[in-house]
Amino acid sequence: MAPRRRCACAETRALEPVPKKNCALKPSEASQYRVYTARMGERSDILVIGAGVSGLASALCLLERGRGVRVIDAGRVGGGSSHGNCGTLTPSHAGPLHAPGMVAQALRWMFTPDAPFYVRPRLDPSLWRWLLRFAARCNPRDWAASARPRAAILQASREAFPAWIADHGLHCEFAEPGADCVFRDAAQLEAYARLLPALQEMGIASRLLDGREYLAGEPALREGVAGAVHFPGDAQLRPDRYVAELARAVVAAGGVVETGCEATGAEALADGVRVATSLGERRARDVVLATGAWSPLLARSLGLGWLRGAMQPGKGYSITYARPSRVPRRPLTLYERKICVTVWEDGFRLGSTMEFCGHDASLNRRRLLALERGAAEYLHEPVGPVKREEWYGWRPLCWDDLPIIGRAPGHRHLWLATGHGMLGVSMSPATGRLLAELVTGQVPHLDPVPYSPERFA
Repeated sequence: MAPRRRCACAETRALEPVPKKNCALKPSEASQYRVYTARMGERSDILVIGAGVSGLASALCLLERGRGVRVIDAGRVGGGSSHGNCGTLTPSHAGPLHAPGMVAQALRWMFTPDAPFYVRPRLDPSLWRWLLRFAARCNPRDWAASARPRAAILQASREAFPAWIADHGLHCEFAEPGADCVFRDAAQLEAYARLLPALQEMGIASRLLDGREYLAGEPALREGVAGAVHFPGDAQLRPDRYVAELARAVVAAGGVVETGCEATGAEALADGVRVATSLGERRARDVVLATGAWSPLLARSLGLGWLRGAMQPGKGYSITYARPSRVPRRPLTLYERKICVTVWEDGFRLGSTMEFCGHDASLNRRRLLALERGAAEYLHEPVGPVKREEWYGWRPLCWDDLPIIGRAPGHRHLWLATGHGMLGVSMSPATGRLLAELVTGQVPHLDPVPYSPERFA
């Protein structure tokens, strides 16, 4: 049996309810997902464990291919890292975290608890083995080896998003304004610009802007900007509404979404998989494990101990406000502080940071304050008039910074859709499609080898 995990609902600390305007999953509708628990004992065709963005996208793509699907989750729909990210759709983020020079930077940040990338000192052999593998990839060759398949799945998703949203009627404030990476340090801008030709070769367009030119078109920013890089192919949506709409689409397509149903262990059978849950046993012909940073805990009961070595939970933070009067025209990455800024019709969010502290469930206020302090260096109005939500959640990070999509080694009926790091929303349409193609035996639209679980086993 895997250890019980804390309900994902507790990962959000709401100070004021976020308005549900245009959101298909209203509070009064949340209970509809429990209506479908009446047939708990029946065997499912496919059981998807995890009602986050990867699990729901996979479920929807499987339903499109004629498979029957039940989705279960320990908490609520989209209660994990799908909820609190900044909702940017970013082929521009094809470059992996293990960039050349990252080891030296991380060592400098070791003694700064509010640093963008922080490893909390503790005795955890699994974490240190993971960090050594990660550090070994901080070189140009391995950076490019991960960047190419990251670019492939990001671009496949980005190209799919308009039709994906239109075909399923997903009301999630999807927009295509591009995105900007903003610099106050000219040396860091120059270093970053050296990566742009490599991204261009992967099909990711960009335009370099000097500080004066950029400020003339972006009055939300303070003086002192050295320059910016504009990525016209990036887009944005509102992630909480997107995930709620995916759940609605799954149910509309004939699927079942069962919340408050925690998977605590699993056993492979000759003709499928038996899953123990907090609401009783579930059986399925095929099981898709899509529980993000919690995946290694459940996978242990299936003999997938390697997953713990492959993946670590990276704790991220965000703060959501009512919309200020002066906001950026496009999503921003404030490069030196590694802060993402996104604006929606009625909201404004600061997010990012990466803290390696296991599944520690405390809210580190120092890291929240660092978001506000860092944003104040760049923006005239770094916060909104009302703080609506403080959030943290765990991103599932693999040491090669690539997702894990495919059949679990040694199992006929177990599939994985996890390990997306900070890009689960950006990669969701292509993840769902690739997983569904592999399960149903169709020719995959992407080369599946770079994402295969076989690389770790």
